[in-house]
Amino acid sequence: MEGGVGAAGGGAQYNPRTVEDVFRDFNGRRAGLIKALTTDVEDFYQQCDPEKENLCLYGFPSEQWEVNLPAEEVPPELPEPALGINFARDGMQEKDWLSLVAVHGDAWLLAVAFYFGARFGFDKADRKRLFTMINELPTIFEVVTGSAKKQSKEKSSVSNHSSSKSKSNSKVTSESQAKYVKALQPKDEDEGFDEEDEDEHGETSCGACGESYGADEFWICCDICEKWFHGKCVKITPARAEHIKQYKCPSCSSNKRGRS
Repeated sequence: MEGGVGAAGGGAQYNPRTVEDVFRDFNGRRAGLIKALTTDVEDFYQQCDPEKENLCLYGFPSEQWEVNLPAEEVPPELPEPALGINFARDGMQEKDWLSLVAVHGDAWLLAVAFYFGARFGFDKADRKRLFTMINELPTIFEVVTGSAKKQSKEKSSVSNHSSSKSKSNSKVTSESQAKYVKALQPKDEDEGFDEEDEDEHGETSCGACGESYGADEFWICCDICEKWFHGKCVKITPARAEHIKQYKCPSCSSNKRGRS
């Protein structure tokens, strides 16, 4: 029965032959396992009686799940899920046990997907494409433990922060050639500091005191001689720099007065 999936592996006969077919198979089985470990968790918990024999959790392409004995044939039609998940049920906290089952579920799904990939001759590009499609989805472990939602919020927060930072930087650039490098936050808030800025100005010396660029210092650039200065050395604050359209350092200012 080439390509068929027996009862132990996932229900009715099924023949995934393309990357898209295998991904749909993966997605269906994944949905079944997630259902068992979330919405149907009470039923799943009751079926995993430690007094019973070795039990496995199967996910089907139809998005259903089943707790059952392992396949009898050796080797099985498909890779088998983790054996004996029921034995640890009462020996650990429920959330930890469910997380453990989830991790084994993730491993089984990948094994089944790449079993099909090998059986139907997927080349390197197809295998990479299949993994990329799979990797776009949260793992069952992430869904069960809630870390998928947390990562989504953090990603959204980082994206919003980056967007705001980008808009702010473009505004500064358009106002002047380089009015100032950065009015930096305190040390504990400098996650948004751009490493490229640090690399770019790390070798710069102040035109007034000769000291090197510091990551927590405000700098300003003269639009005439293009030298950089510590704000404190030329008595310019970040707030004041916002209102300067063209900054001239003390030296350039005095030269102009001297010529006049």
